[in-house]
Amino acid sequence: MSELDATDRRILLLLDQDARMPTAMIASKLGLARGTVQARLEKLKDAGALRLHSSRVTPAALGRPVGASVQVELDQHQIGAAVEALANIPEVLECFAPAGSTDLLLRVVARHPDDLYRVSEEIRLCPGITRTSTSLFLREVIPYRVTGLLGERALRAGGSEGPAPTKRRPIGA
Repeated sequence: MSELDATDRRILLLLDQDARMPTAMIASKLGLARGTVQARLEKLKDAGALRLHSSRVTPAALGRPVGASVQVELDQHQIGAAVEALANIPEVLECFAPAGSTDLLLRVVARHPDDLYRVSEEIRLCPGITRTSTSLFLREVIPYRVTGLLGERALRAGGSEGPAPTKRRPIGA
């Protein structure tokens, strides 16, 4: 998808504040036609710019309050089989292919520490996985967010596409 324009950003900023906001209300707040907003949302959805609605559900609400990251090393010849097997483990929420010595980086959840051990073992036994390293998340200090990326430039008069001003606090303030 190409860069979002000011109208897309304004729409997404409203949805970021209230993901259930009706299309008609978005149109009213932004002074746009309902059809324009609907078309833009469809374009954003088709381009993969919007997450699934289920991403709003917290794992804790589903009985899985324990979170962790799992670094995976694997046999490069079996990456497809490993990813397919990992996709079938419900506790694996995300899987990334980072640069560096780690082949895959997973975000996982579990019911309690013993359940995390079970999940880690299920991951370790996937085809092609040769080694794992698990790090427990103690606390979420910055939740998933995109508001800052959408930025103030979406709200500026005229929809200026210049960089958003940076707000910095002096060190020690």
